[in-house]
Order: sequence, then structure tokens, then C-alpha cells
Amino acid sequence: MPGENLSRDEARERAVLLSVDGYDVALDLRSAVGAGPEGDEPESGGPAGEGPAGDRPRTFRSVTTIRFRCAEPGASTFADLIAPEVSAVTLNGAELDPAAVFDGSRIALAGLSAENVLVVDARCAYSRTGEGLHRFVDPEDGEVYLYTQYEPADARRVFANFEQPDLKAPYTFSVTAPDGWTVLSNGTAERVEPSGADDGCSTTRFAPTEPISTYITAVVAGPYHYVRDHYSRALPDGTTLEIPLGALCRKGLARHFDADDVFEITKQGLDFFHDRFDYPYPFGKYDQAFVPEYNLGAMENPGLVTFREEYIFRGYVTRASYERRANVILHEMAHMWFGDLVTMEWWDDLWLKESFADFMGTFSMVGATRFTDGWTTFANNRKAWAYRADQLPSTHPVTADIRDLEDAKLNFDGITYAKGASVLKQLVAYVGEEAFLEGARRYFKRHAYGNTRLDDLLSVLAETSGRDMSGWARSWLQTAGLNSLTPRAAYGADGRVTELAILQEASATHPELRPHRVAVGLYRRTAGGDGLARYARAEVDLDGARTVVTELAGAERPDLILVNDEDLTYCKARFDAGSLETVRSHLGDLADPLARALCWSALWNMTRDALLPAREFIDTVIAHAGRETDVGVLQTLHAWARTALHRYTAPDRREHGARLLAGSALARLREAEPGSEHQLTWARFFASAAASDEDFRLLRGLLDGTDKIDGLTVDQELRWTFLEPLAARGLADEAAIAEELALDNTASGKRHQTRCLAARPSAAVKAQVWAQVVESDALSNALVGASIAGFAQPDQRELLAPYAARYFEVIERVWTERSIQIGMDVVRGMFPELQGDRSTLEASTAWLDAHPHAAPALRRLVLEATDDLARVLRGQECDRAAAG
Repeated sequence: MPGENLSRDEARERAVLLSVDGYDVALDLRSAVGAGPEGDEPESGGPAGEGPAGDRPRTFRSVTTIRFRCAEPGASTFADLIAPEVSAVTLNGAELDPAAVFDGSRIALAGLSAENVLVVDARCAYSRTGEGLHRFVDPEDGEVYLYTQYEPADARRVFANFEQPDLKAPYTFSVTAPDGWTVLSNGTAERVEPSGADDGCSTTRFAPTEPISTYITAVVAGPYHYVRDHYSRALPDGTTLEIPLGALCRKGLARHFDADDVFEITKQGLDFFHDRFDYPYPFGKYDQAFVPEYNLGAMENPGLVTFREEYIFRGYVTRASYERRANVILHEMAHMWFGDLVTMEWWDDLWLKESFADFMGTFSMVGATRFTDGWTTFANNRKAWAYRADQLPSTHPVTADIRDLEDAKLNFDGITYAKGASVLKQLVAYVGEEAFLEGARRYFKRHAYGNTRLDDLLSVLAETSGRDMSGWARSWLQTAGLNSLTPRAAYGADGRVTELAILQEASATHPELRPHRVAVGLYRRTAGGDGLARYARAEVDLDGARTVVTELAGAERPDLILVNDEDLTYCKARFDAGSLETVRSHLGDLADPLARALCWSALWNMTRDALLPAREFIDTVIAHAGRETDVGVLQTLHAWARTALHRYTAPDRREHGARLLAGSALARLREAEPGSEHQLTWARFFASAAASDEDFRLLRGLLDGTDKIDGLTVDQELRWTFLEPLAARGLADEAAIAEELALDNTASGKRHQTRCLAARPSAAVKAQVWAQVVESDALSNALVGASIAGFAQPDQRELLAPYAARYFEVIERVWTERSIQIGMDVVRGMFPELQGDRSTLEASTAWLDAHPHAAPALRRLVLEATDDLARVLRGQECDRAAAG
């Protein structure tokens, strides 16, 4: 990886020197099918098309012609390309020796003219890691599927280019592939011609794109199932905007593909954004491809958005799953304007696209679709990601300092997405929705097909709002950290509020106190005693360490004071002692789902901060989660409860806590409405929480049909959910897992099988998984992820203990030898956090001390994991102290 890096300084120098007029890229993908270089076609999951030694990758021909200008004739620069072989390089008609100019990741270009033409003929490698041109062999039918994924800088794995976002250009792609394949790119297919080799293949030539960045170019090819639709809209100038719509997936998923719902959300989003942006969708068609083994949720390639195929649901799922998919569809659509039409100059301003898309995803979903409670999900789930990231030692301002591509890869994080979106939500309240949207409209028109920095956005917002944006930006975009807001109330003899103040605190490492606009809600028990309702509310601007809420003086004494009611700001909300007791005893009585979600979030932050013992959080979940009506919030509570048990609970309390949690889950499962999404959610949680022999016997009975729960359909996905804990307990062996795979011999089934096999409680199994993930690069990215997920089981700490020391011995080598995506997966996923002991913390700290010059991105990952472990130990101490 180090030889493949690109620094910000290098990119700036090249941007000053070059302007790119256009690319012609010809990809010959005929080699995707048939035997690999060793003559064998391996099964899916093995090293696709590689020989036994893995040293001969399956490759495709890539011929790129770049037309570009140079501001300083005679100067030198470089083009980017990562390829096993370069056959020819021609610059302005002169042939260059590939051995002399190509070093494996860069092509040296000397003696440039004012106008230049570079032609590069290379053999590029198909990917097994989801980076570049990924090749997938479907185990169900043997079909081959291809797709590209580039962000931040993997287009250079497919064609030669200048790999940085501010050297935009039009692209003209041509792709040669087998007849009968669906072949797509960003532009519309103009014509399809025989390849000329009488080999059953043809070449598709695509229309030139608008000027875009390298990282959002895209190609998808294979025997995909393709569904068409259309969107029309009358424009103010009297013309009609026509957008052909497409949605596609593997043939094996076609029977599950609900393309109608995808198109419905798509059309609702296009209506919403056109109503508010006053800038017609600029990229012609709009295809959405659901692809296998995808590392991300989705990618905003203009005209050809790619999604992970898990958003096609193979069985019964909850409304929350459809809401997540709708949010992702709309997030990516927002990128067509924020990110694709107008793009950040360098990755420092990644937030200019990701924060906006994250905000717009929920904003449009609530405003245009059936998912009108999206802000509740945002408050409970999305912001939790931001809160965690903002308390790590690696936290950074929303506008970050991105020195190079490795930094960029790691900054697709909770700060750039969820905190940035939270800040934008607050900005809308600060400047007003119309001023915000008018600023966006001017931003698009002023910078269309160009690149921007922070100041470009702030200037239009200052114009439209009439406000000086510099102070707001300094507090919210250019400083890191998270504030805590705590209520302090005083009461008179009559029981009424004499003074209610909000105290603002910041961490010692990031001491910034910020301006906040918050709503403060006062809640009390209802007359019947079975409800908790708000009876007073005030909005107030907080500034400094202490702010008095004068509007609430004289109010009757509340049972609960909820700071940041309605989730107007980005903060950790705390409770006073009386409110905490009310929440612990009566949280389920709160009628408002957003207020409940905010209370749950506050309790979870207290648990993570070692202010609330994990056992008390679990007790609160047991007492009140059964009354949670929002299934997305319920799923988050289940995840938090598992984490509280396995990470933050004192070790000597875990077994007891596990039985309590499993017993509660089973009771709620049996009480749930038959066939409901809540029943399904409790079934999944029960499987993950199963603790006793009786629990596991029930799971086995539900699998083999000897036990039933009224209304619960045990479909294939739920079967795998029940099988994994049985495998982890040693109650389902390799043969049983193979029998399940025989029922579901699909790509999804293969991932589930891999995870179940890795979960088995055997030293030999753990050694095999370690070897496959850490010592070999034979597994695809999806199977690496499945193996890691199965490897680390909370009840197998003793089996995993030997790998703690080995982890620190190998991570630097793994980081050097593997792609950055796989390196990140291994370093994060195999960190021995489950050991949860002081010696592991000391070992991790010692590694950091001994490796001050390791790759900064690697050090960041280890530093974050070390901080998480230190937090775990503080949580365990808090929980232990609660035992008295």
C-alpha cells in the first residue's frame, strides 16, 4: 500500500500543472469467463482465476487515451495505474519503454507539451477485494458478474488516469464482453458492435459523460436481471426532462427483487430534489445496480449507482430494513448534485458531499416517502455512530486534514457522515430552510461540473441567510469533540421551578464550548399513572458553560427534564438524578417515539461513559424494550444490550446477565403479535442471546420443525440466524452446516456457511480461520468478512486468547501486503477486544509505543481499538462497583 499512496501536496502540484480534456477507455472483458491463467476455473470463494501460488492473477486488457494540457511545457508529471503488466505507453506519438516509466503504480511523464495525448495499453487484474473491477462467480449457476468500485482512488486499477477529484474530464467508455450480458457505464449505450473475433462477444460504446471525477466512473457487466422504468418531469422552461430508469441484480436474486419499490422511492426522490434544487438531474439515465460482495452500502456513480445486494431481501424483514434501503437510495441520489455535479477539491472537504448526502437522505425520506419517522432513526442510530467516532482519540473536525489517500480511506467515518449531517440539520434551523436551499441552488449553478472548498459553500449561505457563517463554521466544522448538556433545576416550597439551567461541558482534549439551539421539554406522569407526557417546552440558545432557561421558571415540578428534546442539536444529553430515576422506571410510558429514542440514546451514552452500570442498562432494556413501537429503535436496543453484556458487564456477572437477557427475549418473543415484524425482531434477538441448554434446544427445534411459535415463519435467512449460535455452542458440526448449505447453495448461503464454520468452538477451527484470513489472500472480501464475524465469539475468550499476541506480531505485515480495504478489515476485525483485560490493553499500548513510524492509517486503527478497549475496562469497573 505505501507505494500506491498519493499525497495532497502531490495532487495540488499536479492540478496546477494539468487540465484534462477527455478520456477514451476501452476495456476488453472477454477474459472474465472461461479458464483462468492456470487452466482451471476455481469455485466461488477461492482465488478467482489464480494458480496454486496465487501469483498469476486473471487479467483484462485496458487501453486508455488521455488528452490533456500542461501549463508549463517541458515539465514532468505522472499518471496513475496499478496493473500487473503494461504493454505499451505512448506520449505525443513517442513510444516509451514501460519498464523505464512504469513502477507498478505510476507512469512517469517527462517533457510535456502544451497539449498532450497519452495512450496506455495494460493488463489490469480483476479484483477479489471489492476494489477496482470486482469479479464474482455465482456458486448457484456458475455465472460471472463484474462491477467497479473506486472511491477514493481505485479507478487506477482499471485504467490509467490522473487519480484525484479535481482533475475532472468527460469519459468515453467502450466495453467488450460476451453477447447476452448486460453492459452498463455512466453514459448511455450508443451502439453495440460485434467484437470482430467471431467469439460470441460484442463491444458496447457509450456516450461521453459530463466532466466528472475518476472515482465516480463505473462499469457493470454480466448476465444481470435488468428491469426498466421511466421518469418524466415538466421543467419551468416548458421542456420535459426524461430519465430512463433501470434496476438490476444477479439472476439468482431476481425472484426476490422488488424493483417496483426501488422505483417508487427513486421517483419520489427525484420529485423532491427537483422541487428544491431547481437544477435538473444532469446525467441522463439513472441505473441502480445491486451487486455481490460489495464493501460499502452504495456508491453514487452518476447514471449508474451501485448498491450492496443485501438490500434485496431474501425473506421477511422489518419496516426498518425497507427504511434503511430507502435512505440509502436517497442518500446516493442527493450525491448527483452534492458530490457529482459539484465535487470537493480534495478529500479534506469530503464532508461537502457526504454530510450533505447523509442529511438529505433523511430530509428527503421524511418529506417524500412513507418513512415519515426517519428523524427518530437518525437520532437513535445514525447519531450513535457519530457520538462514538467523536470520542475516539482519532476524532477530527468535520472539515478534516487529509494528508493522503490512506487518510482519506479512513475518513469515511461517523464524523464525516453522521456528525456532519447532524450539524447541517442544526444549520437549517439556524439559517432557515429556504435560505439553506437557496444557498444550495446557487452553489450548484455557480460551481456546476467544478470543484469546491468550504469557503465556496459558506459564501453562498452567507448571501442567502444574511448571516456571518464564519463563527458557526469555526465552532461546528473546524473543531472536534462532543459537548454534554445537563439540566440543573431548583424548586421552591410550592414545588415549582425557580430556576432551570443547562450546563455545557466539553472534554479536556477538545475543550470547545459551542452555541446550541435546543428544545427543553418538561414531562410528568399522567393522571392515570400509565403515561409520561410533555406539559411544557422552551427553545433556548445555549452559549457558554451555563445558560438559564427563563421561560420555564414557575413551571410545575417535572418528573423528567429532557434536554435536546426533538433532537435539534448535536450533543450528549444527560439527566439530573430525578429524571434518571424516572427514565429507568417509566421510559416505556413515554408516548412520543422520538423522545423515547433520545432517552435510550442518553442512557447508552452514559453506559459507554461508565456513568451507568451495564447491568442497569440491561435491566432497563428488559423492563421497557417490550413496549418499544419503533422496530428500528428496538433493533438498535438489542444491539446495545448485547454490547453492554459482552463488553461492559463485569466478567463475573456476564453469565447471570446473559440468562436474564435471554429469558426476557424469549418472553417478548412469545408475547409478540404472531407474524409481526416485532416477533421477527425478538426472534433474531433471542437467537443471539440464547444462553441456556433450554434456549438452544428451542433453537434446534425451530430449525427442525419440532418446535413452533405461532406466526413465526422460519425462512432461509432465519434458519441461518438460528444455526450460527448452535454452531458457536458446538451443537452444529460441519456436516450440519453443509446440510444447510445444500438447502441454500447461493452466494448468501456461502457467506452464512463460512460464518457458521468459523464460529465453531474448536482450537483447530480458529487456527484454520486465522490462516485463511491473516496468512492467505485466497478468500474474497465477502468471505474474509464472514470469517472474521464468525471467528470472534463472546463465549470463546479462552480459545481466542492465543491470538492476542499474534495479532500485534502480524498487523504491520498485513497492512503492507494486503489492499487497504482488506487491511482495514483484518486490523479492525481481528483486534483482541473480546479479551477485555488489562494485559491486552497494555500489549496494544506497547505496540503503539514501539511503532511510532508505522503507517499513520494503521496506527489510527490500532489507537481507536485501544481506546475502545480502555472504555470497556472502565465500563466493567463501573459495573463491578454497582455490585457493592
